[in-house]
Amino acid sequence: MDVIELLPRLHLLRFPVGQAYLWRDGDDRGELTLIDAGPAGSGAPIAEAVTALGRDPRDVRRVVLTHCHEDHAGGAGEFAAFGGAEVLVHRLDAPVVRGEAPGPPPVFEDWELPLYEQAAKLLPEGDFVRPAQVTELAGGEVLDWGGGAHVVHVPGHTHGSIALHLAEHGVLFTGDTVAASPVDGTVIPGVFNLDRSQVLAACRRLAELDTDVACFGHGDPVTRGAAGALRAMAYA
Repeated sequence: MDVIELLPRLHLLRFPVGQAYLWRDGDDRGELTLIDAGPAGSGAPIAEAVTALGRDPRDVRRVVLTHCHEDHAGGAGEFAAFGGAEVLVHRLDAPVVRGEAPGPPPVFEDWELPLYEQAAKLLPEGDFVRPAQVTELAGGEVLDWGGGAHVVHVPGHTHGSIALHLAEHGVLFTGDTVAASPVDGTVIPGVFNLDRSQVLAACRRLAELDTDVACFGHGDPVTRGAAGALRAMAYA
């Protein structure tokens, strides 16, 4: 797993498939928030990364999942067991994360199928450790971290997909609603969706936010002037 500093208070954690983000509030000893948690087996590597940054895994107070897919939620239960972090997810995706219901399969575009098959080969087989407890979100909340993290419900990739906007810092976590192309870094709508028309509408909604840094579920983040890149994508 690669650990990349994007800002003094923000690190990218990159897995073979997908990525997560570690946010620090306040000074060097401020509390930590993990946005997404990688696939199954990622709990220990995340804890090791937190330790390598000079912190204790117990300093991570919460894990906020942008959606229920295994490459984002698979490590949440494992990591939460290290220090008791609260796991938060939208109420529509919560039954999938808890293992009470299967996630609905994506509606693939023909060109997406080879990409999906390639990504699936890199994911661990079998189920993942379920969080002992999940806090459900509805969208519209302002969470007590990041100067006030606005929860934006953006259905389309999954029914319960969310984005997180730290308005005070100009940082946006899009989950898989938005991505960056692995070919040239172009900002694009996310793939493997339930409803592409909803995703496109969500992209336009996110493009209207005041954003300087945009952090995607897949692909390199935009670390300066992200609002322009998001608007160019949304209104292309």
